[in-house]
Amino acid sequence: MAVSVRGSTATLEAKHARIETQIAQESQRPQPDWSTIAQLKKEKLRLKEELSRVQH
Repeated sequence: MAVSVRGSTATLEAKHARIETQIAQESQRPQPDWSTIAQLKKEKLRLKEELSRVQH
C-alpha cells in the first residue's frame, strides 16, 4: 500500500507542477486568457486537496 500511495502522490505532484507551469505561461502572454487561468487554478486546487487526502 505504501508504494501505491507514493506513486499516487508523485503523480498528483507532477500534475500540480504541470498546471502551475501552464498558469505561469498563460499569465505571461500579452493578453492572458483569464477564464483559462481560472480553470487551471480550480484544477490545481482540486489536485492539492486530493494530494492532501492521499497523504493523510
